[in-house]
Amino acid sequence: MISGGLPNMFVADMDRAVKFYTEVLGMKLEYRFGNHWAQVRSGDLSFGLHPASAENPAGRNGSITIGFRVSEPLEDVVGKLESKGVKFHGTIMEDRGGRFIYFDDPDGNRLHFFEPKWSPAEHRDESEPSYQLVS
Repeated sequence: MISGGLPNMFVADMDRAVKFYTEVLGMKLEYRFGNHWAQVRSGDLSFGLHPASAENPAGRNGSITIGFRVSEPLEDVVGKLESKGVKFHGTIMEDRGGRFIYFDDPDGNRLHFFEPKWSPAEHRDESEPSYQLVS
């Protein structure tokens, strides 16, 4: 029934948002339709940037977080982006699945970087619960 999807993020300033996601985070701009819509991509993650409105304000904390899986050590990513003005919330945290750190885009939308302890090709820990698609 569902063959895909596209998360949308509401932004106050389309130019500022596109610049942040492409120039600061290094994502690819796939589409841009003036100030009405933009779509950015990195690897297998793609999402839309949509202008904020009274019904859908930008930067509503807690309602969305988008995680970016990193391909280099998390400390290196943090250092590079701090030099570009990105402010992080706290320090790198760790749990059983990996390491992560939170930050905000210019509108206050909560984002995070994630460095997993596993890769899809690795053998799954059989002591952990299994997750399955239900058809």
